Amino acid sequence: MAAKRAVVTGGGRGIGRAVASALSAAGHAVTILGRNELTLRAAVESGAARDYRVVDVTDRDALMAALAAAGAVDILVNNAGIADSESFVKTDDAHFRRMMAVNFESVVTATRAVLPGMIDRKFGRVISVASIAGLKGAAYASAYAASKHAVVGLTRSIALEVARHGVTVNAVCPGYADTDIMTENVKRVVARTGRTPEEAMAVFTRDNPQGRLVTVDEVADAVLWLSGDNASAINGQAIVVSGGEG
Repeated sequence: MAAKRAVVTGGGRGIGRAVASALSAAGHAVTILGRNELTLRAAVESGAARDYRVVDVTDRDALMAALAAAGAVDILVNNAGIADSESFVKTDDAHFRRMMAVNFESVVTATRAVLPGMIDRKFGRVISVASIAGLKGAAYASAYAASKHAVVGLTRSIALEVARHGVTVNAVCPGYADTDIMTENVKRVVARTGRTPEEAMAVFTRDNPQGRLVTVDEVADAVLWLSGDNASAINGQAIVVSGGEG
């Protein structure tokens, strides 16, 4: 595949950094976006990306400006996201609004910003990192699951609109992955329940038939494949990376 210009939101760490690194290794010019300049700069210095821009993806105008400054975007990876757990009755409106703003509305904004140019150039790849929670229910994570279901629904809908324009729109749906967010989740379970870290981790790996967390590189490989020429017939799909969890 000829070198393309790519943007990865939430690209400073975790899955986003792994995706940026995979795209860079494939020869693409990668810009990463995120809120933490230290992690973004470190990613660029390590070679994971060409450059970075500090932006809060919930700031619509700032996100659109950052994407415009990145140039003609051929590959957009909507990776920025947050996760939290709470029972539905304790999840207030502010929690739902925050989850939707970061996990879903930023995808709408970023995709809308780059899609016209992709259509004009007859090539584009929009890949959103959703979650297996976007395909099934998730107890104690209703706001998160709702936001990821919205991403999957948006993906499938836009894919139908652009199918004849050389543009594909897909989602990758990881199971529980070995990221900083998972580390925080384990700490939260330990604090709330008194379980050991090993017992807390077992909560997150028990539904994976392989009995483990998904690695960030495994998710990145799926994104890299979807961005390539040989995935041009893959459109409107939610690719599950979960070790068999369904």
